[in-house]
Amino acid sequence: MSDRIQDMPFDERPREKLALLGPAALDNAELMALFIASGIRNHSAIDIGRDLIAKYGSMSALGSMPVAALAKERGLGLAKASKLAAAFELGVRVAREQLQHSPLDTPERILEMFGPQMAHLSQEQVVVVTVDTRLKHQGTTIVSLGTVNESNAHPREILRPVITRGAYGFILIHNHPSGDPSPSRSDESTTRRVVEAANLMQVRFIDHIIIGKPSPGRAAYYSFREAGLIA
Repeated sequence: MSDRIQDMPFDERPREKLALLGPAALDNAELMALFIASGIRNHSAIDIGRDLIAKYGSMSALGSMPVAALAKERGLGLAKASKLAAAFELGVRVAREQLQHSPLDTPERILEMFGPQMAHLSQEQVVVVTVDTRLKHQGTTIVSLGTVNESNAHPREILRPVITRGAYGFILIHNHPSGDPSPSRSDESTTRRVVEAANLMQVRFIDHIIIGKPSPGRAAYYSFREAGLIA
């Protein structure tokens, strides 16, 4: 049996199947095949997509991979990896647009908006999200990139985009690559310092969210407001 998509029955080829039935009719590997476009010897574009999903475990984990890392995967290379990365980023932006007009007033809503692109990062990333008086998203700024284990962001760097944008308030977000969102002593110390700085600058510190991964008996996030450290 041929491994080439062009040798598949007409209505089973990803492009034709999408045209006939719509994108929802395609599984993840078939959708990825439209961006991968061509396969390699004995391995179709669909096979490459399935192998990638099996290796990384989920689309969100795969979507968080840097282009340079994707480019090294069998059957990809820089051009195909770039197309996949662009597709994932478009998906993230569409999801963010849909939430754009909803207030970021709960940890769950913040996780829904930022979890997909931060939960599977291999390094810690510290993000400041500015909001207006209705707690709607104004802008997002990455203020620090860390190692696998830690990331340091000074209150001055955290508050800079808040002041620059003239924002009403802000949300501080960072991820734990280990998947466990439990705060470290450094996380708690940083949060207390940012609370003091925000009070001094008279801007509202909405919450500090640590994003991890869900597991039995553990939530996918930690909220310092829920824990009582932010009033």
